[in-house]
Amino acid sequence: MIRKTALLVIDAQVGIIEGPGIGPVFQKDDFVHTVKLLIQTARKSDIPVLYVQDLDVGGEHSPEFQIHPEIAPLPHDWIIHKKATDAFHRTDLHEKLQSLGINHLVITGCKTEYCVDTTCRRATTLQYDVTLVQDGHSTTDNKVLTAEQIIAHHNTNLHGLDNVDSFIVVRGSHENVFEPIHDQYR
Repeated sequence: MIRKTALLVIDAQVGIIEGPGIGPVFQKDDFVHTVKLLIQTARKSDIPVLYVQDLDVGGEHSPEFQIHPEIAPLPHDWIIHKKATDAFHRTDLHEKLQSLGINHLVITGCKTEYCVDTTCRRATTLQYDVTLVQDGHSTTDNKVLTAEQIIAHHNTNLHGLDNVDSFIVVRGSHENVFEPIHDQYR
């Protein structure tokens, strides 16, 4: 099968990455740098970049709601607004991906245990192969685990998670994450 890839940047908003209130996320500067490099690579390779913004972060016109300026979308990039942790729920994300012929998603963003996890899992039920970028998602500490532990736990738990025909692989940003390796495991 021919694989067509898109980069999905989830909730990389100022209010989550920088704070106040929610952020800053774990290793904020490294995270932003990694996402920036992924976006640059995608654009150089003519890979569509889609951004998801959570409508519950600040007000829609607040500074916190905006996508982080270091990784801001270009006019031709797609932006999807959502209210749920699942970027597909009650949005047109699936329809946009289908119109582009996408069947492989490279996923990056915030927060690991919420929107990143939920969207990765849901993508597989919609028959997308997913590459979660190991060092391309972040979160904050909670009352039980540190952000570092949450990220490590999700990288371990999500790697290999499958839903019948589609599954998730976790790969580092130093690898060619835009070249899917899923067929090697089928």
